[in-house]
Amino acid sequence: MSSRTVIWKFVMAGLLPISFLGAAEQSADSLVKQGKATRALQLPPAKDNPRNSEGDFITLKDGRILFVYTHFTDGAADHSSAYLAGRYSSDGGKTWTAEDETIMPNDAQQNIMSVSLLRLHDGSIALFYLRKNSIHDLRPVMRISRDEGATWSEATEIIPASEVGYYVMNNDRVIQLQDGRLVLPLALHQNLPGSNRFNPNARFLCYYSDDLGKSWHRGQAAEVETQPGKKQPYMQEPGIVQLKDGTVMGFCRTNGGSQYVATSKDGGKTFSTLKPSQIISPVSPASIERIPSTGDLLLVWNNHKDIRPELRGKRTPLTIAISKDEGQTWELVQNVEDNPNGWYCYTAIEFTKDGVLLGHCAGDRTKNNGLAESQITLIPLSAIYGKD
Repeated sequence: MSSRTVIWKFVMAGLLPISFLGAAEQSADSLVKQGKATRALQLPPAKDNPRNSEGDFITLKDGRILFVYTHFTDGAADHSSAYLAGRYSSDGGKTWTAEDETIMPNDAQQNIMSVSLLRLHDGSIALFYLRKNSIHDLRPVMRISRDEGATWSEATEIIPASEVGYYVMNNDRVIQLQDGRLVLPLALHQNLPGSNRFNPNARFLCYYSDDLGKSWHRGQAAEVETQPGKKQPYMQEPGIVQLKDGTVMGFCRTNGGSQYVATSKDGGKTFSTLKPSQIISPVSPASIERIPSTGDLLLVWNNHKDIRPELRGKRTPLTIAISKDEGQTWELVQNVEDNPNGWYCYTAIEFTKDGVLLGHCAGDRTKNNGLAESQITLIPLSAIYGKD
């Protein structure tokens, strides 16, 4: 048995933290500045549209790609009114339609946002989003389309009213496991009754379905490792990815200097203790998905390893890396965008024939709150692997 295999067995058993090591130095210039990545679509705020926020992609059977995102109408705050809008690409994400199409009108008391789109094993498309009613009622719902997004079913409430609470699920987070199970990673914030104050500390848990969303079950919340002499950081905005051996790896943004990670051997029902990792980052989410053509994992995050003091705490740069060993190590670390005033976060990932589309917030903190502008960035796989 190789030493690498031994180490990974300890990692999966929860005895060692996963080590994310950059095996290559980052380029001095971002991929966009080098011309190796393209800002394929930018959606800046406007007078009657003060914020365009995060979304997700789905590739349709006719080859078009649909990007659904949150279009705000009366403010740029997280609780301002918004609906789901869509843009289409017919050339692999290089160009996009010029006008919004309403995908889903606002059906909540405040707004709807945080889209996940997923092609299910039966060929239908599932649309997940959050209904935001109040600081005490935020829950995901699911709709199904059997005509490639032309129409959508009535909404299925994943979390019943008896379990009402403030459940945060980021965009592009729902996954379908190898056995067909649907898994939603959630951060449950217990906001005090009668209070309008947000409790930043959440518990990471999953809801899952084994019948394509007809019924849903609640998993157990993960515990968080305590470190002697240190205040326990808060957990927020989890994501999940399935490894080749079936293990589900979860990762959470924290105020502890890194993403915290945990693993599940039972498809998201239970997780090991959340522990710090070497995904060094500010209080900002990460995204991890598998590259279909190579089988490697792609990581997108704000890399703050050895960050300059003036950039600490900021959601910049936007960085990518790949792992060829199921997350044991990361290599080919490259910045996609590096504006020091940029605010890069909430990334959706969609793979095309020869590249990847990143749909993400890309505001400028000198011009807006940083979350007001949505952008689609196109990166060839050759650039990701350093072959350009």
